[in-house]
Amino acid sequence: MKQKFILPFLLIVQIILLQIISFFPESVERYYSNGIYLILSQFSRAVLGSIPFSLGDCLYFVIILVAAKWFWNKRKSWKLNWKDNSLQLLSFISVFYFLFHMLWALNYYRKPLFEKMEIKKEYTNADLLRFTKNLIEKTNQIQLQITKSDSVKVDFPYSQEQAFTMNLNGYNNLSKQHQNFHFLNLSTKKSLFSVPLTYMGFSGYLNPFSNEANVNYLGPMYSFSMTANHEMAHQMGFASESECNFIGFLASVKNDNLYIKYSGYSYALRYCLGILEYSNEESFDHLLKTVHPGILKNYQESINFRKEHKTPVETGFYLFYDQFLKLNQQQDGIQSYSKFVNLMVNYYSKKNNEL
Repeated sequence: MKQKFILPFLLIVQIILLQIISFFPESVERYYSNGIYLILSQFSRAVLGSIPFSLGDCLYFVIILVAAKWFWNKRKSWKLNWKDNSLQLLSFISVFYFLFHMLWALNYYRKPLFEKMEIKKEYTNADLLRFTKNLIEKTNQIQLQITKSDSVKVDFPYSQEQAFTMNLNGYNNLSKQHQNFHFLNLSTKKSLFSVPLTYMGFSGYLNPFSNEANVNYLGPMYSFSMTANHEMAHQMGFASESECNFIGFLASVKNDNLYIKYSGYSYALRYCLGILEYSNEESFDHLLKTVHPGILKNYQESINFRKEHKTPVETGFYLFYDQFLKLNQQQDGIQSYSKFVNLMVNYYSKKNNEL
């Protein structure tokens, strides 16, 4: 076999192997997620955590420039040398695909969190209503503690860098109850791509090659800590968006700081109310009246921010990301973000877990 065919051939091999691996989640959990990945990720975060900017963002920028230059140089010879050009492109994709899965994405194939934590997958309307009422009570309580007025929105008083460090407290507290959520070596950064992320409709992302959690620093600050906690959950090796929302929520509400607690509770409440709005409008209208006006003002911040930056580009990237998630073991696609409500409702239905 000629050398130029090797990497494209290995791409096909990788795709087949991943289909086989998907049938062995317990092995992935044991040998990769709790073995190889832990070593790789903790090393990456230890080395890159002290760098004040996102090295992963810089890497992506260089890759984009190199790719643009390559396509530009090949534009005239593409038809003539389409075979060699295609093989070069497939070779790059093959290496990229291997590193993506080896450094992080094999976590898509690990054992689901609801099985490890023995949490039910489904809930009834009565379960959701009961949980949402408790959530409203808790969120109202914290909002009032912070602002001293039920009609004043919460303004986050700390810097974003302080929020990153403060989030560790929540994970430390959470790990005392669940050892799987022990977080080491902070490497959370403000994304250099925050402007394009905003117009794409994303609050942050994990760079799988540098294991840096990159957070969009332009959005409303009341939800910033929860977003960072979500990305930190990805760093620990949880690939499912619903699981990271759930873990990020737990880490937020377990934090000793009221503002970070509020970030988690208000985030979860917004999702629960959103589900009720579509599934039980009468209950939604009733419950919404019991939410403090100050909390609704924070939600309006998020709505206004999205409206100001909404473009057709966002719709395109949502469709792309929806298909990406479906191809990576998340059958609900973009809707998987809201599936963390299933985990929350059933987690807190257990006797020993108090909201």
